[in-house]
Amino acid sequence: MTVDAQLIEHMMNPQNYGVLKDSDAEGIGKNPQNGEKVIIFLKVREDEEGPFIEDIKFQAIGCTTTVVAGSIITTEAKGVSFERGEDIIAFTLGMLDRVPPEEAACSEMVAVALKAAMDTYVERQKDPDFPIITYKIQKNCQTDEGEKADENLVDQNA
Repeated sequence: MTVDAQLIEHMMNPQNYGVLKDSDAEGIGKNPQNGEKVIIFLKVREDEEGPFIEDIKFQAIGCTTTVVAGSIITTEAKGVSFERGEDIIAFTLGMLDRVPPEEAACSEMVAVALKAAMDTYVERQKDPDFPIITYKIQKNCQTDEGEKADENLVDQNA
């Protein structure tokens, strides 16, 4: 499958979209300029090598590019160790340095949401009531005023 075909497949049929009601941790990536958000839910399994992402889901209030990035990044992160998850985050952020900020913001939002979810999990091992971590992106995604995102991403009580 070509890269273009893969992108179209992720756009038409996003993978891992939704909520994990029994998640072990959640993390939010946020664009402070326009209110767009991504939340990542993790189900984590521990073994002798450390934590692994057993299952992962995401939800987004953002553009199609954000959903495609969420589908791709969560597909790559599913079933990997936190160490490998950190590599995915670093690779994604490094790759974004070579594209215009307005094109990079959506993927950065997903990458920082994954980082926030992993960091939330680590903190909850020390304090089970630790709140969800939110990281803000550094890139700037320009949108029209009429395209501002809804502030309500997920009803946490559902």
